[in-house]
Amino acid sequence: MVDLEGAGLRVLVIEDEESLRLALVDALVAEGFEVLEAADGRNGLELALREGPDVILLDLMLPGLDGFSVLRALREDRLEAAVLILSARGEEWDRVQGFEYGADDYLVKPFSMRELLMRVRAVLTRRAGRAPGVAEGGGRIRIGAATVDFAAYSIERDGTRTGLSRRELDLLRYFLAHENEALDRLRLLEDVWGPDESPTTRTIDQHVLKLRKKIEPEPENPRHLITVHGVGYRFQLRG
Repeated sequence: MVDLEGAGLRVLVIEDEESLRLALVDALVAEGFEVLEAADGRNGLELALREGPDVILLDLMLPGLDGFSVLRALREDRLEAAVLILSARGEEWDRVQGFEYGADDYLVKPFSMRELLMRVRAVLTRRAGRAPGVAEGGGRIRIGAATVDFAAYSIERDGTRTGLSRRELDLLRYFLAHENEALDRLRLLEDVWGPDESPTTRTIDQHVLKLRKKIEPEPENPRHLITVHGVGYRFQLRG
């Protein structure tokens, strides 16, 4: 069980701006977290792989190795830490890129320490929930001809390996946890996206379409992610 008060959990702060890094360290220590810190991307990556923290706060504009490169390397190495990007770059492309590389959240500078701590707890809460059939450490699961690797944020089918975004993984976990249930779109929005975001039901359709293209042998004739007309979707592991 995750202790959301911070005791026993380790956070790695990778941030080159010294004043912000020290402020983050002080705030996290005050909440009971054990904190590690790095001022550049290369040292941050080495520290992450060596120490295996629970959460990583990652700046994008880092000397030595930029944040996107660090994040990609972390996921390729199958590190299971939750990653929260901290960046002054708030454009849609940067956010999308971050989530595609496997970020759990994206926070635009400047931000309040209160919001940061709330988001750290939120990613820990989301990661505390595991789907049946998926190993506690992330693990793999077979869906028809596809193998999903949760720790590596990827899926392999017919010898081709494709990346999965954080949100696609969240949605897939939810489907696995509610196998064979007819799930309406509003329920999916509430339980997977949560009250702090404002997507539309069309967002669900778009993510299901992406998952079908990666999982289904024939996306136009799905065997696993089935449309329930007038309701939403039903997931079946064995189609």
